[in-house]
Amino acid sequence: MKKSLLVLGVLGVIGLPARADITTKLQSSVQLTVNAAATQVERIGSTFSISGSNIDTTDGTTAGTVSAGTITSGVYSPGTIAATQDTAGAAFSFSQSYTQADAIPTSAPSVGSVHNFGSQTSTAAGVAGDLAGTITSAGVVTVTAGGAGTTATGQFVSEVTVGN
Repeated sequence: MKKSLLVLGVLGVIGLPARADITTKLQSSVQLTVNAAATQVERIGSTFSISGSNIDTTDGTTAGTVSAGTITSGVYSPGTIAATQDTAGAAFSFSQSYTQADAIPTSAPSVGSVHNFGSQTSTAAGVAGDLAGTITSAGVVTVTAGGAGTTATGQFVSEVTVGN
């Protein structure tokens, strides 16, 4: 009995090995991008507004009428509106505004050419030039800038997880 207690006592002093779950993850990456040519456009629609007080309007044929206008190739044309004062010498107001729409195009826009749009942005294709990226066996990341319209991104991630 004394021997077994002595053995247990010696083991208690020496201690048991500790156990810990440790995971290490190392990751390197390089991303190289050369942009494509692109054109973005926005077609503007027609707007027509007319207002007034103490006036009469005519479209040239019918008094008190505001022309319905015409639409050609997607563009509204309001026609001619004439206004006459109701009472000579009396106060009156008259306002008319018109924004012409962009015509509906017959073909898609191409980079660098100007089309009939109210808002257009064209970007030329990127030029790779000296664009490069490397990762050595030691995990060293190197990126080299390219020409216009390019990006180079290098990344190193170190992750350590302790526990279950």
